Amino acid sequence: MGAMKRMMMLSVLVLAGAAGCDQSKPELDATKAQLTAMTTERDSLKTQLDAANQKATALQAQVTDLTAKLAAASAPPPAPAAEEEKPGKKGEKKKAAAKAEAPAPAPSPGAAPATTGPGSETRKGRGHF
Repeated sequence: MGAMKRMMMLSVLVLAGAAGCDQSKPELDATKAQLTAMTTERDSLKTQLDAANQKATALQAQVTDLTAKLAAASAPPPAPAAEEEKPGKKGEKKKAAAKAEAPAPAPSPGAAPATTGPGSETRKGRGHF
């Protein structure tokens, strides 16, 4: 009789365990489906992030290239070689001299402006203040 009671209790526990698993099976399936959806979304976002990083790298390379080109374009051109003056028409020497003079380079943005004051200015003429 004791063995029979044990067998009965064991079967009740097995049935209760099986009934408990059956109730949580839909929840388990829903959780698995949610995990699959999240994994798919994560992989998609990783792909988008990689594409954005590649685009950012390409744009940074373009910025560096354009900055170098701008620096090269803003640098003054090298001075032309000294040309021998040929005797020619009247006034040609003045035009050639004017062409040879290069315009003054623009001051750099970081340079301090020249100060004006009594030491740097000269006064000439009557009524000059």
